[in-house]
Amino acid sequence: MTHSPTTEAVVIGAGPNGLTAAIELARAGLTVEVFEAEPTVGGGARTEELTLPGFRHDPCSTAHPFGVGSPVFKTMPLDKYGLRWVHPDLPMAHPFPDGSAAVLSRAVGETAASLGPRDAGAYRRMLAPFLGRWDEVARDVMRAQWSGLPGSPLLFARFGMLGGLPATVLARRFRDAPARALIAGAAGHLSTPLYGLSSGGAALMFLLAGHTVGWPLARGGSQAISDALAGYLKDLGGTIHTGTTVTSLKELPPARAYVFDTSPTALTRIAGLPKDYRGFRYGPAAFKIDYALDGPVPWRSPQAARAGTIHVGGTISEVEAGLLPALHGSAPQAPYLLAAQPSLFDPTRAPEGKHVFWVYGRVPNGWRGDATEAIERQLERFAPGFRDRVLARAISGPAELAARNANYVGGDYACGATAGLRSVLRPTLRRVPYATSDPAVFLCSAATPPGPGVHGMSGHHAARAVLKALWRDRAGGSARPSHGW
Repeated sequence: MTHSPTTEAVVIGAGPNGLTAAIELARAGLTVEVFEAEPTVGGGARTEELTLPGFRHDPCSTAHPFGVGSPVFKTMPLDKYGLRWVHPDLPMAHPFPDGSAAVLSRAVGETAASLGPRDAGAYRRMLAPFLGRWDEVARDVMRAQWSGLPGSPLLFARFGMLGGLPATVLARRFRDAPARALIAGAAGHLSTPLYGLSSGGAALMFLLAGHTVGWPLARGGSQAISDALAGYLKDLGGTIHTGTTVTSLKELPPARAYVFDTSPTALTRIAGLPKDYRGFRYGPAAFKIDYALDGPVPWRSPQAARAGTIHVGGTISEVEAGLLPALHGSAPQAPYLLAAQPSLFDPTRAPEGKHVFWVYGRVPNGWRGDATEAIERQLERFAPGFRDRVLARAISGPAELAARNANYVGGDYACGATAGLRSVLRPTLRRVPYATSDPAVFLCSAATPPGPGVHGMSGHHAARAVLKALWRDRAGGSARPSHGW
């Protein structure tokens, strides 16, 4: 393999965060090389034929509220590299077994109406201060929390007063089951108990995104996001090496900085820093099933048939009961499920008349059981006859998820526990969370703030940390010796 003789930064891992970090460094004028173990770029944003020919599945994420609303993605011409956003009729639906549903619509009024007359006004009042101000909220909430004052401090403080609450407390603002379930379902995207601090903030961000930027899909699959990032990086002069597993820094070209879009575990092994993340903990795993279907999911709820994302769990107490066991080491009997049905809105995903659909529930980290029956039993509650539509399944328990993506240690797609203070103090208590004990080594994966999601912000902040370190060295008149130089 040949390397640039003037490589200044090396990125290990070509997920959205690694590619974003590389882009930011290249835009600053650095020569950048990226090394990816898999045959293609993508990390958690890939698209593959997992079941049958012509059925294009996203092995991880599908709906991208924080992608379309990402402060850093908005600075990139990704549309010029083929990225097209597809907006479902409804961003999300939270159905109930009787066929009714709470919905997340682009229109606040439609969402409020789905919650019933006793809660419609309370919902409007809760979100009113933030509507139309997504860019400010996203910039401040998705920043590195130790990087100075927020750009809109009063708005951020107001958001924090609500977002710092547990989802269970936030839900008490409402009187009836639909609104409380809507809050619980949105908070359930994180692997944290609903009574955990800041779980309300996760719910608010998902809801606000739905009303302001939507929960769109990438046309053709989530791979389109990664391919657009890679295309932009190459035009900036960056080099990407795929199919290259890195086991030691000695295998990489000499550089001023090494930026890891990997798990902390992989970084400590490759960079030889065994003490840096000694207390780091991984969270619950996902158990995911990708389906090829002979027709659309037969939801009882007509609203669910219009949504790109479905929260399958029922009432707030049922959602909580479907989440807690995985946090305490056992698999739930009636899991809370997140589901996506992209082919309803993007016909490129499946042959005509057929559909792709995925669903996942939470299980303990490293769990080796089979949750297929529990998941499909739960689906049948809300979509009777679902099993009759199944043509093929691709079942991915924790071991399969970890084998497909090395960052998902034990099947934890969030790349680290998010419960309690770990939702903020990621990956460890350090003034610059992207730095390590080696001044030339940095971490940019979802293990760092602001955490999981296809938004590139962890890569953006890590790149800023790299540039500040390099500028500081140059201003001091010294040239930090890099590995291999």
